[in-house]
Amino acid sequence: VFVDNKSVRAGKLDDEFDFLAEKEIKDPDQSKPSDWVDEREIVDPEDEKPEGYDDIPMEISDPDAAKPDDWDDEDDGEWEPPMVDNPDYKGPWNPKMIPNPDYKGSWEHPMIPNPDYDYDNNMHAVCSGGCSHVGFELWQVASGTIFDDIIVTDSLEEAQEFAKETFFKKKDSEKDMYDAVQAEEKKKADEAMADEMDEEDFDMDMGDEF
Repeated sequence: VFVDNKSVRAGKLDDEFDFLAEKEIKDPDQSKPSDWVDEREIVDPEDEKPEGYDDIPMEISDPDAAKPDDWDDEDDGEWEPPMVDNPDYKGPWNPKMIPNPDYKGSWEHPMIPNPDYDYDNNMHAVCSGGCSHVGFELWQVASGTIFDDIIVTDSLEEAQEFAKETFFKKKDSEKDMYDAVQAEEKKKADEAMADEMDEEDFDMDMGDEF
């Protein structure tokens, strides 16, 4: 792939695109052994939940809270101190995990040659009978892109010479025109913003007078 007549990417068609079937496929006669261990860690069999662990409450009464002096049990009801997080509460108990001595690693499916793989030396010839049209499927976030000077050829030298006689002869002038249009649009936008700010300042001054 050449951009501005400079190579930016190179490779084989079958490496970059799905022109061909996969060279290898998973062996249909192989499957993961039933005794294969792929758990990295297991529960420590010697780790036990501490006695009374589940009895530790999530919240406790605030030990620093005191009943207000103006609290009236008859009018306000029985006073209860506010609740605060219990610093001794550690959440649900989870046993400690340790490395699994039987761990074998991730099982990889054995691969075999794909019987349907067949290399096609003419995979590039998408128009084997001759191309009559050129199409573009585009997605862009800004308008103004120009597409012209199209050539269909299998000769890199011919394409490069064509680019010199077309694209490179006018790209600078086209950029100058584009920059001039952008500058004019920015100027108009700045002037419109300045006028809007002047009107707002005028409205504020009128408001001060009343």
